Amino acid sequence: MNTSSTSTGTNDSTSDSPSGRSGGTGGTHRDVDVLVVGAGPAGLAAAARLAALGAGRVEILEREREPGGVPRHCFHRGFGTGAESVDGPAYAGRWTAAAERAGARLRTGVTALGWTGPLTLATTGPDGPAEVRARAVVLATGARERPRAARLVPGTRPAGVFTTGELQQSVYLYRQDVGRRAVVVGAEQVSYHAVDTLRRAGVAPVAMVTEYERHQASPAHATAARLRYGVPLLTRTTVTALVGHGRLAGVRLRHSDGRTTTLACDAVVFTGDFVPEHELARDGGLVLDPGTLGPAVDMSFRTTRDGVFAVGSLLHAAEPAGTAAREGVLAAVPVLAHLAAVPGTPRAAPVPVRVDAPLRWIAPNLLATATARQAFVLRTARFLDRPVLQVAQDGRVLHHERLRGTAVPNRTVRMSAAWVRDVDPDGGPVRITVPGTTGGTPAPTEPPAADGGTDAP
Repeated sequence: MNTSSTSTGTNDSTSDSPSGRSGGTGGTHRDVDVLVVGAGPAGLAAAARLAALGAGRVEILEREREPGGVPRHCFHRGFGTGAESVDGPAYAGRWTAAAERAGARLRTGVTALGWTGPLTLATTGPDGPAEVRARAVVLATGARERPRAARLVPGTRPAGVFTTGELQQSVYLYRQDVGRRAVVVGAEQVSYHAVDTLRRAGVAPVAMVTEYERHQASPAHATAARLRYGVPLLTRTTVTALVGHGRLAGVRLRHSDGRTTTLACDAVVFTGDFVPEHELARDGGLVLDPGTLGPAVDMSFRTTRDGVFAVGSLLHAAEPAGTAAREGVLAAVPVLAHLAAVPGTPRAAPVPVRVDAPLRWIAPNLLATATARQAFVLRTARFLDRPVLQVAQDGRVLHHERLRGTAVPNRTVRMSAAWVRDVDPDGGPVRITVPGTTGGTPAPTEPPAADGGTDAP
């Protein structure tokens, strides 16, 4: 247990359990050094690293009854690397144990309601309301898939309509019957995990549907679904309506040539199309990036509010659990630097980083003097074969970089950060473009609907 705390005191009246975990809020007011909101891989990794490095009193709030985030109901393997690869629940358990072993206090069943001060959050839990004041706050609230309503798919409201997260919870956590024949909407990595979940539940996936010209997942997953399981992939196809009363009876499709067909099914799974769980960030007045819709951050995971950091799929929805956990680890050093800084130290105005179509977004999306060890990640709206990325500021070209292979929608593209040292801190926004291309689906600009809930498996 870490015992070196720089907190000036606490009014926490709850006695610590041996593991440091509590199911309540523990009093009406308390002070901590670092408050982490969200106990998925990013939040747990940040808390574990901070506590191990002597950040003082580190506390994690998680609205679910169990920590671990979405991995805890993803029963496929692939979490971790190499021989250490495990299934989702085991991976979630590893990070939970690491955080508690380092001395972080984990409070489950607790919801952060909103801000009552620059670094103070109002919460509610099994023991009632409380207020938590911190010297630094790390937001790790993750992302969710857009449900059917947010995708504006018309039709009736029958039973049998799921997102991937809802499907996984129904199958693995609640052991519910989800149907007999299902259509999977989407063809990215998470879509193929939905196919696996359906098969484990004894449901026959009758088709996968994507608006793109081909799948956006790894070739291995796509080949297995098509050849081993016999699941057809309908490309350049969209769902136009749901059919059925009481229980789903089918989905109506429109193909690129204008034809319309109806597939008989009693379940449909809307996959992918992730948006960040940014309500707490927005409520706090943090600047949201127009592309990612998550908090705008610099390379040290600092948001536009001093002392508030953000990590994981909240920043760029959605990434694999391992990527989110790595960001949590990386964020520990900047948070420690903030704790050690003289209060009131002024921050220079950051330089925004923007992208032009066919790119959708980039993260980090602010540049300031402090940096962390990370590259930039981007997403594209359409397939681009070995594209060249150009970085420019005020008409001055700073960097060219040709990507290997094809940039694929719904999959992360990484770009070097070597050009950051050439940015004029007093100049205008930095723009990332793909010379010689135009068009593409623009990044969303409207806030996402509030219902649904998942992270990237």
